[in-house]
Amino acid sequence: MDENDLSGMIIGCGMRVHTALGPGLLESAYEECLHYELKQQGFRVGRQVPLPLVYKEVELDCVYRLDLIVENKVVIEIKSVEAIKPIHSVQLLTYLKLTHCKLGLLLNFNVLHLKEGIKRVANKL
Repeated sequence: MDENDLSGMIIGCGMRVHTALGPGLLESAYEECLHYELKQQGFRVGRQVPLPLVYKEVELDCVYRLDLIVENKVVIEIKSVEAIKPIHSVQLLTYLKLTHCKLGLLLNFNVLHLKEGIKRVANKL
C-alpha cells in the first residue's frame, strides 16, 4: 500500500475518532484514540516514537518524539489548537526529513469537522 492509499485510511480513522469525541479535548486523548483505531484496522503503528537527531556526528537521543507513525511510511502530528500555523507544517516537514518518510498528516481535532483540520505535508526526497 502506498502513502496516498494509507493516508486515506488514516483520515477515515481520524474522522471516526473525531465523530465519537468531538472537538475540545487534549491532544493526548485524540492521539491515544487514533492509535487504538489504527491498531484495530490492523496497521503497524508507533506512538511517541523517539526521533534522534544527528548533529556533527553526535547523536542526540530523544530530542523529538513522533506522535504517530503508520507502517513506517506516514508520520502523523496531532494538534488540538484554534488554528494550524505555518510552523506546525514546518515541524512536520522536519520530522519527515529526519525519518526519510514521504508523507505526513497534520490533524487538528479542535475543529467542527475534521476535514477542516487536515493538512498533508510532502517530503520531496
